[in-house]
Amino acid sequence: MPQVIFLPHERFCPDGLVVEVEPGISILELAHEHHIEMESACGGVCACTTCHCIVREGFDSLNEADELEEDYLDKAWGLEAHSRLACQAIVGEEDLTVEIPKYSLNHAAEAPH
Repeated sequence: MPQVIFLPHERFCPDGLVVEVEPGISILELAHEHHIEMESACGGVCACTTCHCIVREGFDSLNEADELEEDYLDKAWGLEAHSRLACQAIVGEEDLTVEIPKYSLNHAAEAPH
């Protein structure tokens, strides 16, 4: 069973977190299940960039990004080569290390899920 490592983030996960996970869940769903309140202004339907994350390890084990996700990623703050929208990135068979960027383009953060 793969592990997902969430690197420390000042607001959402100050101490970081390591969780074992069954493949097939999105990074966003996994984060929310473990009380990491990553932003998701669109509700996780690939209609914004607030759940942008950077996959530091294990990027190639994720499902491929489709054209819509790529279009939204182009608008994300701090875009990197291994950026994904957490709502679209599905955990595969390998361990992942995920970083939540310090900023997003969300002008009005939502209440916790």
